[in-house]
Amino acid sequence: MVNCRYSKDVYIVELSGDIDHCTSEKIKKEIYMNTGKYVRKMIIDLTNVEFMDSSGIGMILGRYKEIKERNGEIALTGIKGNMERIFNMSGLYKIINKFDTIGEALAEWRSCNE
Repeated sequence: MVNCRYSKDVYIVELSGDIDHCTSEKIKKEIYMNTGKYVRKMIIDLTNVEFMDSSGIGMILGRYKEIKERNGEIALTGIKGNMERIFNMSGLYKIINKFDTIGEALAEWRSCNE
């Protein structure tokens, strides 16, 4: 369900399966346990997510707020189907960047640091 790893200074969270009320709390705890107070760049990859309800959006917004408090950035990748429409309607893309792949997000951030 949750696979977390670092790529240099970027924390990558790969999610899979369904994200609903029960699983979003578990994901939140898993991310928090591994990020502490220091992560400033995070990618949440949704490539393997089949379903997400409003609690999943809430979980993403919560991570956005934590990262923003550290003057950091967060990006979403792998968004498809119904999630794309929901994220557009919710206005999420006004505050969080979207990329097709993790590699694209990493390349964008690394090119900005050069």
